[in-house]
Amino acid sequence: MKPVVSNPVFVHPQGLCESGDVGAGTRIWAFAHVLPGAKIGRDCNICDHAYVEYGVTLGDRVTVKNRVLLFDGVTVEDDVFLGPAVVFTNDLRPRAAMKRGRDEFLPTIVRTGATLGAGVVVVCGSTIGPHAFIAAGAVVTRDVPAHGFVVGNPGRLIGWACECGMRLGDTLACACGRSYRQEPAGLMSIRPPD
Repeated sequence: MKPVVSNPVFVHPQGLCESGDVGAGTRIWAFAHVLPGAKIGRDCNICDHAYVEYGVTLGDRVTVKNRVLLFDGVTVEDDVFLGPAVVFTNDLRPRAAMKRGRDEFLPTIVRTGATLGAGVVVVCGSTIGPHAFIAAGAVVTRDVPAHGFVVGNPGRLIGWACECGMRLGDTLACACGRSYRQEPAGLMSIRPPD
């Protein structure tokens, strides 16, 4: 069976893409399911067994690794990495007998350049700041500042991450040449790499 390719979007023969709003260069692999109403940017990679529900928005160049679950109300900006088995929730008080409408879901936002490691769980209503780094297995229960380095359950801020992904020391300077200063919203770049 040949892969389905339309408007340079690649859909594996065992992948299911029901959205008409998928950017050029995006790849959707086997057993991934993208529902109608999902918005996917350019050059994304949606790996095996990922689930992207209606009402999800992914920016450009987003990596969605295997078994990631994205539910209605989740917005992921450009250049975000979602590791294997990352799970987003959208209902803070789920009950099987009570069906809540979309207007009751709490939105979740993952800002540009953030990384979520394998097995991260994001409780709805959280905003993960630009270039934040969430370590594998962490449970995000509140907002994460820009460049925040978060570990554990519940997730706690233990330091900072450079835009290149390296953990920053006390000087907030990275071997890549970038350096930062701390602001109320997280870190702010004060020097790009040389």
